[in-house]
Amino acid sequence: MDTLLFATSNKNKAKEVQEALSKANFPLRVITDQDLDNPPEVVETGTTFLANAKLKAHKLAEFSHLPTLADDSGLCVDKLNGAPGVFSARYSGQDHNDARNNAKLLAELGGVPREKRTATFHTTMVLSWPGRFDDDLITQGEIKGEILTSPRGDGTFGYDPLFFVPEKGKTFAQMDVDEKNAISHRGQALRKLLEELPAWWKKMEKEK
Repeated sequence: MDTLLFATSNKNKAKEVQEALSKANFPLRVITDQDLDNPPEVVETGTTFLANAKLKAHKLAEFSHLPTLADDSGLCVDKLNGAPGVFSARYSGQDHNDARNNAKLLAELGGVPREKRTATFHTTMVLSWPGRFDDDLITQGEIKGEILTSPRGDGTFGYDPLFFVPEKGKTFAQMDVDEKNAISHRGQALRKLLEELPAWWKKMEKEK
């Protein structure tokens, strides 16, 4: 079985990709940064989701000599001119401090009426083959919603308790995993990736 490196330390994200590959009958074993010996730390200096995803995919593919998947996601709030955007995970100054990030978002939107609290969750995924970075497989996904004035639900993570999807009548944090993945930005990007993956992988294998 071939191996795919997912440039993340989040085992849950890797498990999600592994399960999706299995359902698609694509025989790949997914590993993460944690399975590597002293992997390099990638500083996300890009100003776009695509730039950051490429930074991670290329750096880890060079290091591991394995096909490498990376993603970059974020919340873009219209009233805040697209912020927090690529800084979503470290919006409050501390990386992945969900409570502080949510508190800052609510403070920034203090007094803003519901109709002006629109936002978009975005994901960009990049799949890279070592030494073949001009052939990156790139997919994206987006979902629109609005930011509530207080959290609802205790599932998932990040800004999910504040991100309300009107069509569903609930926040991401009020959805189970399958319901969220069916509509989420990451779910969309992953499904597109799986659609293109067999042909892309075959091409890379043939030309290596």
